[in-house]
Amino acid sequence: MAISERKKKILAAVVDAYIRTAEPVGSKAIAESAGLGCSSATIRNELAELVAMGYLEQPHTSAGRVPTAMGYRLYVNELMEKQRFTIEEGEDLNRRLNQRLQELDDTIGDVSRLASQLTNYPAMALTTREAVTVLRFDLIYVDANTFIIVLMLSDHSARSKLVHLPISVDEKMIRKLATLFNANFTHIGEDAVTPVLIASTERSADDTMGITAVISSFVLEVLSSSSAPVAFVSGENRLLSQPEFRDPDKAHRLMSYLSGGGQLLPAESLPGSNEVRVLIGPENVAEELKDSSVVIASYDAGDNTRGLIGVVGPTRMDYSAVAAKLRFLADGLSRRLGGGEAPPEGLHNKLIIKGDFNDE
Repeated sequence: MAISERKKKILAAVVDAYIRTAEPVGSKAIAESAGLGCSSATIRNELAELVAMGYLEQPHTSAGRVPTAMGYRLYVNELMEKQRFTIEEGEDLNRRLNQRLQELDDTIGDVSRLASQLTNYPAMALTTREAVTVLRFDLIYVDANTFIIVLMLSDHSARSKLVHLPISVDEKMIRKLATLFNANFTHIGEDAVTPVLIASTERSADDTMGITAVISSFVLEVLSSSSAPVAFVSGENRLLSQPEFRDPDKAHRLMSYLSGGGQLLPAESLPGSNEVRVLIGPENVAEELKDSSVVIASYDAGDNTRGLIGVVGPTRMDYSAVAAKLRFLADGLSRRLGGGEAPPEGLHNKLIIKGDFNDE
């Protein structure tokens, strides 16, 4: 069902008032603040229809209305005021951000703390690296019971392992295995290191001592750990200042989920470069987040690493302000860590936050 412009204005007024007060919003408050030029009775009828349409709900019979997740989604996509920084606000935020960036140790813990300080919500920072592969194998023979595995990786790092064998092996076997691994295991991802490939290599080497399995196990361990995301959460206790989390059990469940490294977004929903994404209430993947909203942005962390910063708060969150601050922070981190260009002059007036938060 199409929603009229008047209903949209009333819904926007309800959301704005609820963000400010955390209290159900009545028709009198809407009539006084929205400037709709219609009576309280008309507004009450419109509010009732918005409830019937699923955009609002009424906690108690005599209470005002509060937005539903559906109402917040329409608000975020179409109705909320675009967050713009004045020149003075932009310069002040940029000055504070640059000062804090200079103090960073370039760790994701610092990034999450900075995001939490800027937004006053719990924040998570996450780094995701491009999948690495092995460029070269060096198997170094030490003695009959010892050799060293050295892997040169596509991210320009190296990993090594000293292997002690319970049986004796000659140097010729180690050289043969090095040749086979360089032929079959380089430039492939973790998924391609299959039991079939391992068994085939074992047969080609005529390996009856399990050395192929030892090397393969180390390869899988390195490829898995090199691409695994690393997360850090800060400011979980900031939830306690929100009225929605006065219930200790509710706050504890969410704080425990975040502290335990709980996932904020499914992999397929992670934002791309220069993008900010929002999930509201039931749109979230985890049951612990069903009463919360997540706003998350992406930045270039350098060395083929992508960084993500996100905040978690009540669905009553001021989405426009939070998204603008995360975008500003992501831009600053990209410039500092990724070596990106400085933002164009007037960035403070280009932080347009609307819809799915892609650039317009």
